[in-house]
Amino acid sequence: MTELLIIKPSSLGDIVQALQVATSLKAQRDGLRISWVVREIFAPIVRACEAVDHVYLFERNAGTKGFLRLMKEIRKTKFDYVFDMQGLLRTGLMTSRTHAKHKIGRTDAREWSGIFYDEKVPLPPEGRKSHALDILLQFCPVLDAKPELRGTLRFREVDSLNLRFADSRGGARPIVMFPDSRRAEKCWGGYKQLTELLLREDKSRKIVWAGSNYVHDRGAFPPAQFFNLTGNTSLVSLPALIKRADWVISNDSGPMHLAAALGVKTFGIFGPTDPRQFGPYPLNAPTNFTVQAPVGDLKLLAVKEVFARFHRAQTRVK
Repeated sequence: MTELLIIKPSSLGDIVQALQVATSLKAQRDGLRISWVVREIFAPIVRACEAVDHVYLFERNAGTKGFLRLMKEIRKTKFDYVFDMQGLLRTGLMTSRTHAKHKIGRTDAREWSGIFYDEKVPLPPEGRKSHALDILLQFCPVLDAKPELRGTLRFREVDSLNLRFADSRGGARPIVMFPDSRRAEKCWGGYKQLTELLLREDKSRKIVWAGSNYVHDRGAFPPAQFFNLTGNTSLVSLPALIKRADWVISNDSGPMHLAAALGVKTFGIFGPTDPRQFGPYPLNAPTNFTVQAPVGDLKLLAVKEVFARFHRAQTRVK
């Protein structure tokens, strides 16, 4: 049995990509047991992933006592490898305090965390401009695995009243939209108008808004066609909700990466971030599409442009 500890506390999109790497490692290496250090707010989705065997909670607001408590728990196990996929000072310190034969980190690690590693994985051929997931896949050769996605990302199913309610609405699979993002500058403000256009175009179409933060729809849409789950979307139910979607339309966010990872048709709306580095992976997949705002400013991205680009994406998939 090979014991691997992955340190990737945040954020949701980064965690989803790291879970894809973990899944690939499990598919290529027999006898691999994966433990994971994650912030408590993201722990439900890591626990639900079938590739992860054990979870350690990093309580970011617990201060020094919380950090020492976490390290005391981690040091009970002797690991063969520790992969610091975050590359920050606090994760470097975690790496340094583990009992492990091999402590591996990122070449592009920040905040002097690189001093805590025995080895740094190289960057892909395109260097720092590589896609974020390609950078994480460079950890695979450490375990004699190929730096590519293998296997299928799977999550344990949940029984959710909200999901049953969405399923019961009949007709075609819904378009699921995620109007929010962790960073305000990555949030496009045109979801209400886009929803109006899509529902007006097709009376049989169903749209679900989802996300951790509530976004008010102001009762603007027919209840038979629209369901607002924002503020009431749990992380543990997120994979099941996304798998029920025909399309996912999202800002650059964790749900967008999860949709692409699950093979759902994905349309990403980008502002200041570069879709070549952070777009739905792989970028050339026939089900992954992006639109980027002029000069990276989402205020300049017109609803009609997004509507037209989404139409073209639908035509290409058919």
